[in-house]
Amino acid sequence: MAKRGEGLRDGGGQRFRVVLEFDGTAYRGWQKQGEKSVRTVQGVILERAVELFAGGKVDLQGNGRTDAGVHALEYTAHLEVVTRLSPDEIKDALNRLLPRDIAILELVPADSRFHARHHCVGRSYLYQIAEEPRAFFRRYVWDLDAALDLSLMQQTATLFVGMHDCAAFAEKQELKKSTLVLIKALRLERVAGMLLVRVVASHFLWHLVRRLVGTM
Repeated sequence: MAKRGEGLRDGGGQRFRVVLEFDGTAYRGWQKQGEKSVRTVQGVILERAVELFAGGKVDLQGNGRTDAGVHALEYTAHLEVVTRLSPDEIKDALNRLLPRDIAILELVPADSRFHARHHCVGRSYLYQIAEEPRAFFRRYVWDLDAALDLSLMQQTATLFVGMHDCAAFAEKQELKKSTLVLIKALRLERVAGMLLVRVVASHFLWHLVRRLVGTM
């Protein structure tokens, strides 16, 4: 298996852009970790991909890490592998092998220089707050069961837009690297008894979004 960040240049592998979605409830985020007992989305897909390609070399890189329990609607990754299968055959085969909480939505050929993380121009989080009890959204909302002042929250949101040092919202281990984050947009909308908070940024620190939302 290729090391993180390495392609299969010597093996002449094909590179594909992959768009997928996953329910993150059962996972410790996207990033594969050293402990085999830690279940991650990247780790599970790699296991199934190696199985599909008969143990051949596989490289899979995502556009960024996600926190444990975070879900994704349109997560972009790139897959590099030596294969004679068509993109549709790879997509269909992976979807048959993957657990039902992970689904490949799109898999298309990509330039050999395409990198899901390095070429990502922005990342977006949608944080959902339930202001009244919801039966079918419990995994996907922060259930507050309380009316919030949308106008005041929107005023507060404007303070976060732009380039900021987000050290005050970061975990201690994040302080060892740069905590500058460009928040491109922070939008709030009330829909069907839920308050939707969308944050678009250059990248996200660990727990940054939930702390921004909690502060608002």
